[in-house]
Amino acid sequence: MKSLAAFAVLLSATAAQAQSEPPFVVQETGKGFYRLDDAVRSVNGGDATIVIAPGTYHDCAKVDTGRVAFRARTSGTAIFDGGICDGKATLVLSGTDAMVDGLVFQNLRVPDGNGAGIRLQHGNLTVMNSTFRNSEEGILTGEDPNGEIRVDRSTFSGLGSCAVASGCAHSLYIGHYGKLFVTRSRFEKGRGGHYLKTRSAVVSITDNSFDDSQGHGTNYTMDLCAGATGLIARNVMSGGPDRENHSAFIVIGAEQRDNPSAGLTITGNTATLTPGADYSTAFVADFTHEPMKISGNTLGKGIRPFESR
Repeated sequence: MKSLAAFAVLLSATAAQAQSEPPFVVQETGKGFYRLDDAVRSVNGGDATIVIAPGTYHDCAKVDTGRVAFRARTSGTAIFDGGICDGKATLVLSGTDAMVDGLVFQNLRVPDGNGAGIRLQHGNLTVMNSTFRNSEEGILTGEDPNGEIRVDRSTFSGLGSCAVASGCAHSLYIGHYGKLFVTRSRFEKGRGGHYLKTRSAVVSITDNSFDDSQGHGTNYTMDLCAGATGLIARNVMSGGPDRENHSAFIVIGAEQRDNPSAGLTITGNTATLTPGADYSTAFVADFTHEPMKISGNTLGKGIRPFESR
């Protein structure tokens, strides 16, 4: 019996030690930190990967220079809940490059209605295996015409809002960036605004799911509001019964014509209206009047293939 008691004490001590270990570890140096911003500051503008232990955190951090990757030790177990830096986002990024792998961002709200998991102000960004949920915005960016953004195998759920006078928040909102790649990701349960809005000059939006069946007050599936070239292919889209603006799934050049759109290819997509959606809509609505390549899309009842506006 004494050996069993001793073993229990040892287990308890081991668990306590594990809980006391710093959750944010700079991979290159092996140094651990109890605050995410302390880990970022230790990098001092250099290149580093910060590995994050399983847990729920209320931290936030800013990266002003350098290349920093934020990686969950185990994908989906590092949860950032409500932490906001500079009234913007959990991660405010202005360095050369950034990567986010396997993190969860949730419950992010700010007075101006743009609380986001990531606010990208400058530089390139790669996001993979990550989840953005129950917030005003998933990812929001500034402008970097030479920058590239890649989003892969990620989920955007319960995002968007049109509750403030300054305008709507969107699940994914990309400013004037050079290139945007969105692949193998899921968008669902929108709460206002568009699922994907971008002013990028070149887009590649492929193999994603846009499920609006449980959306409320949503608008377009994709808003290429300044025009774009590139490819939109093999996406599965649904229009739910509670869309606020249900005039089209994909809209091109509705706000500006900053980018050429000639040659934009939209092919191999599927779009349907879910039960209870009693409106008709256009699959593509084009404001640019430039020649595009639209073919091979499978459209459900009530969806017109194309409109020029």
